[in-house]
Amino acid sequence: MSTTTETDVMPKLTAKDFASNQEVKWCPGCGDYSILKQVQTVFPDFGIPKEDIVFISGIGCAARFTYYMDTYGMHSIHGRAAAIASGVKTLNPHLSVWVVSGDGDAFSIGGNHFIHLMRKNFDLNYLVFNNQIYGLTKGQYSPTSEKGKVAKSTPYGSVEEPFNPAELALGAKSTFVSRSLDRDPKHMQMVLKRANEHKGTSFVEIYQNCPVFNDGTYFAFSEKETKKEQAIFVEQGKPLVFGATEDKGIKFDGLHPIIVNLNETGVSVNDLWIHDEKDKTKASILTRFADNEFKGESFPRPFGVFYQEERSTCEEAIENQIKELTARKGKPSLDKILSGDKTWTIL
Repeated sequence: MSTTTETDVMPKLTAKDFASNQEVKWCPGCGDYSILKQVQTVFPDFGIPKEDIVFISGIGCAARFTYYMDTYGMHSIHGRAAAIASGVKTLNPHLSVWVVSGDGDAFSIGGNHFIHLMRKNFDLNYLVFNNQIYGLTKGQYSPTSEKGKVAKSTPYGSVEEPFNPAELALGAKSTFVSRSLDRDPKHMQMVLKRANEHKGTSFVEIYQNCPVFNDGTYFAFSEKETKKEQAIFVEQGKPLVFGATEDKGIKFDGLHPIIVNLNETGVSVNDLWIHDEKDKTKASILTRFADNEFKGESFPRPFGVFYQEERSTCEEAIENQIKELTARKGKPSLDKILSGDKTWTIL
């Protein structure tokens, strides 16, 4: 019978244990500093040895993240972090894998990889730092920039419809869809913990400020004067309430959400939409609040965990398939694997 000694117990890590010896180099005021801080703060609570954690990034300002975490990591190529992370998770399923990407890296050159990662459902976490601009290449519009965006590459305004990242992830069959923002540390820590707990691909969109090329684009959702009116923080089993004095709510009129005043006669909290993370239909509507599609009303921007479902992971399916084939056909030699089943002789 084995016994546990003091030397077998992993010492409690701290945020400093996850900080590398590299000088952090982002522009002063960049929201990436806050994201890095919150990640380093929550990781000790996960109880995962540093040697079992891998950060993988693509190209962009966000991609520097791998250098600043004292874990294993790879600074990969533009738009391909999802593909590399899938390979890492397939070959070593016990690792805690985290992908770090920006809105350009994830949804432009990496868009195809992104949607297929969501549907495959590897047990990893995908963080997208969304600042609605290309920061590293000095201010071009990105796939999430609002229509009409005046930037260096669109001096007369963008004519394209932007991606809604949460809606895109949900449509691509993501099993965990969430949103937070750099200027709300406690909320971000909560979302990161929930993402880590989820078994499957966890998509976390983080609104991140670029103080040089797109400053203040999300401040309405974090500034004290506007936050309670412009943002709504959803929680499982709780009604959708917002407003400076929590006097507003969201309810359904048939299949359409509407904003109601809780001070009006005949309207109460009991009439409101109750958030349910398992309800994909409601989650889809929630992600579209950002687009103001419903009866022309301007809805508050939602933050929190929008959707979560339990589904088998891709690495589990691969492992089970290998076991089943090995049991049925035996373990083939390397020569057999390389030559394949279909060979022919040329006379």
